Amino acid sequence: MNAAAPTESPARAAIVDIQHGLATSGYIASDAIATVLYLARALSKPVLVEGPPGVGKTELANAAAKLIDKPLIRLQCYEGLDESRALYEWKYGKQLLYTQVLKEKLGDLMAGAQGLKESIARLHEFDDTFFNEEFLEPRPLLKALWAEHGAVLLIDEIDKSDQEFEAFLLELLSDYQISIPEIGTVRAKHPPLVFLTSNNTREIGDALKRRCLHLYIPFPDYKLEQRIIESRVPELEARLRTQLVSFVQGLRGLDLKKVPAVSETIDWARTLVLMHANELDTQLVRQTLNVLLKFQDDIENVDAEIPALTRTANKS
Repeated sequence: MNAAAPTESPARAAIVDIQHGLATSGYIASDAIATVLYLARALSKPVLVEGPPGVGKTELANAAAKLIDKPLIRLQCYEGLDESRALYEWKYGKQLLYTQVLKEKLGDLMAGAQGLKESIARLHEFDDTFFNEEFLEPRPLLKALWAEHGAVLLIDEIDKSDQEFEAFLLELLSDYQISIPEIGTVRAKHPPLVFLTSNNTREIGDALKRRCLHLYIPFPDYKLEQRIIESRVPELEARLRTQLVSFVQGLRGLDLKKVPAVSETIDWARTLVLMHANELDTQLVRQTLNVLLKFQDDIENVDAEIPALTRTANKS
């Protein structure tokens, strides 16, 4: 008797579905990426996505939002970012307007009050009026918690923020809630799918890492980058696509200040389409190398290597 073919587990089937779903929006995901996305949703855990710039960390959040049909809410981090910019601000203008209205009605409010103590007590009844949700201006974190049907929250380049802000995020990442002194604890109506990205410009704290699933996205290998370019620039002829990817892979092996990222490979592919190129040659490469390399020193240092890299690419 022939042994029965092993059946695909539900988890594996779900991971494959995620890969197919991401591909429909132009994001070619490796098994590792699709697996982490599956686990993040199943376990309701944030994802810390690390890797060099330009490998698709931010784009993953965009593609995931399309996949699960939820709005993407983005918080761009920077040095000095604080909770008032990330969480909420008070609508001071509206509070001031209500203060003027209260002043005008002060006589009616105090009518019949017996002494100073009772008058103050009546005023205290209005304290909470000025510090409630009606007067809050939600910023990205609070918007994500308040999203009626859930959302994808992207906290982009967390490594650019201060350690104090990183510590502030711990409550959100643990319990999908935030404490606002004047109101109390605000809990998510539907826990958002959270992505935090990092370019590794500084070490992320252990407390934050413990709360997240970890995903490292490296530069893609030859086959994966071929699939990415085919998906994002389908009009590029197959032969030229092979040459382009081979050239970029060789370029990344050189000692550069900044190696070309996937986003720059895509830009170069679109450039070659605009140039009506049929194959790589040294003149074309030199003419368009500034699309791939962002430092003049790199462009000058690579110049001597261009003929060899082009020959190798044309043989692939």
